[in-house]
Amino acid sequence: MTGSLFERLKSANAAAWTDYTQHDFVLGLQRGDLPEAAFRQYLKQDYLFLIQFARAYALLIYKSPSLGDMRAAAGVLQGLIDVEMQMHVRYCADWGIDAATLETLDEAPETIAYTRYVLDQGMAGDVLDLMVALSPCVIGYGDIGAALQHSDETLKSGNPYLSWVDMYSGEEYQEVARSARAQLDALADARMTEARFPELSRIFARATTLESGFWQMGLDAAGPEDRQP
Repeated sequence: MTGSLFERLKSANAAAWTDYTQHDFVLGLQRGDLPEAAFRQYLKQDYLFLIQFARAYALLIYKSPSLGDMRAAAGVLQGLIDVEMQMHVRYCADWGIDAATLETLDEAPETIAYTRYVLDQGMAGDVLDLMVALSPCVIGYGDIGAALQHSDETLKSGNPYLSWVDMYSGEEYQEVARSARAQLDALADARMTEARFPELSRIFARATTLESGFWQMGLDAAGPEDRQP
């Protein structure tokens, strides 16, 4: 296989990818007018989301065929548990959501839908199936953050969500996204066949659609009076 599997998956599912990366939730982050209730709901559920994502990377370690692949997945898992989870707790505190509240949350149906879908693909398939299911989030957030940071339409002054844009466009997260993209392509080089692409594309499309549903879950938490016309 030559080229980037991730780019090929995006091209094959352009409409779903656009719906995800240009969702009204994302546009609200860009304009700075996303209802605060929507963002707080997203932050709370994203905490639970990260816990399940850590489990998915633990499964990726188990499924990995080589020590090098295990180390790569273990590095991401350690980063999720030791760095990103703690960063998220501190970020939530800035929005008035304390650690005790996070520990008592129930998972929203949309959180369950995407995270269990990822785990199911990993259990039923191999490391490539699992990595494709993970990619709209781990690589996609890097794409979204970079796009917002470099867009002339992103409000940079007085935008309460600029810190979110800075976080996902920053070098630390961009390196995570680059590493995940490289890991996906390495797995594709070892395991990809043309006969397999349609199924991988289906997994990617479903995961991307479930990501859009996660954004929508946040928007739905805002009352009608808080939403933009």
